Amino acid sequence: MALTGVEIFKLLPKTNCKKCGFPTCLAFAMKLAQRQATLDACPDVSEEAKQKLGAASAPPVRPIIMGTGEKAVKLGEETVLFRHDKRFVNPCVFALEIQDTLPDSEIDLKIKEVLDSEIDRVGQKLRIDAIALKNTSNDTGRFESLAKTVAAKAPEVPVIICATNPRSAETAAVVFSNKKPVIYGVNSENAEAMTGIAKTYKTALGIMAKGLDELANLTEKIKSLGVEDIIMDSGARKAKEILEHNTLIRRAAIKKNFKPLGYPVITFAQREDSLVESLIASIGVAKYSSIVVLSSIEKWKNLSLFTLRQNIYTDPQVPMQVEQKIYKIGEPNPESPLMITTNFSLTYFIVSGEIENSRVPGYLAVMDCEGLSVLTAWAAGKFTASKIAQFIKESGVESNIKHRELIIPGYVSILSGAIEDKLDGWKITVGPREANGLPAFLKSRAA
Repeated sequence: MALTGVEIFKLLPKTNCKKCGFPTCLAFAMKLAQRQATLDACPDVSEEAKQKLGAASAPPVRPIIMGTGEKAVKLGEETVLFRHDKRFVNPCVFALEIQDTLPDSEIDLKIKEVLDSEIDRVGQKLRIDAIALKNTSNDTGRFESLAKTVAAKAPEVPVIICATNPRSAETAAVVFSNKKPVIYGVNSENAEAMTGIAKTYKTALGIMAKGLDELANLTEKIKSLGVEDIIMDSGARKAKEILEHNTLIRRAAIKKNFKPLGYPVITFAQREDSLVESLIASIGVAKYSSIVVLSSIEKWKNLSLFTLRQNIYTDPQVPMQVEQKIYKIGEPNPESPLMITTNFSLTYFIVSGEIENSRVPGYLAVMDCEGLSVLTAWAAGKFTASKIAQFIKESGVESNIKHRELIIPGYVSILSGAIEDKLDGWKITVGPREANGLPAFLKSRAA
């Protein structure tokens, strides 16, 4: 049973020391009750309280880390059914399946595709996150060879070891020792052997079940054997089943606090038709899968799935932002124009893209307006003459340009006079209202 904030508060030190980051113990207790904070933030909580509060304050979907280093990914830790309730926490992982029956040349090609999959979209690095090694041959030696190849050529990429044969699973686990792989392929027959391997090599276990009832029974069995980092596969493969099972699992974990289903979900979307595969994968992205396994990663598919994932896992309460600074577009010189805009990601990428299209190099001053667009920031008092003048003065851009001209968005032309008053010696030019007018505007000035 979940505890209320008051019940949690009674078990806290009540010192209001603020070490947890909250002003009072009561405020911290309320966040714990809402699962918006974790108990380890309180350094003074007693062992007795930890035992009582540990389960109560834990997120309903267990957090699991797969991989190590900069490319490690975090799964689970979700607390809501719907994104607008709060937000989804950890973006689902895309994994490319590589079977050990493939020729070496094709294995090398698939590894290279994973390594080359990273793209930059609105300031975020997006990529295929993991490789799923599949023991299709059921040959331990061949599977070990595949594991060694992946470990050598993609050492930082997290891996999922897909094998129902415990010998094969352990052989690969040795190769990825200390790299936090996931061993997928646990069923009712091999559960004890696989659990022993997971405990030895400190890996998470992926359960393959035939339905939700068997899945719940297996998670309980694995937990009783001493492994708590679990990833679940209910056996759903058709679109309807994936939607139904994933929804029931999340509802059980969030609404009913049903611990046997409170783990990340893995979805296998592989299809012969790549378009159908991308559609199946999109269901997993939208409906609660923590890992989506693909058979191919064409660039068009990656872009569509990356975009979908990014949109769903962006916090709706926090606008996407880019860093405040002076950006160089092209190769500007001291005579190149200086423009200004806000740090809303979409605004920045549209404006910078149109400047690039003009083929007129320039400087783009991006001002921190808490991720608001130009008109919204102006209306909110965050894109004002005094703040713009202060930003330009403190940016150091004057040392890079010979002129003293600042081009402002046409939508805030009303600010031009006030900015000139505050930027002594500067000329303020009003640019186009819409970014798509920039190419013609800049070319006319350069002519």
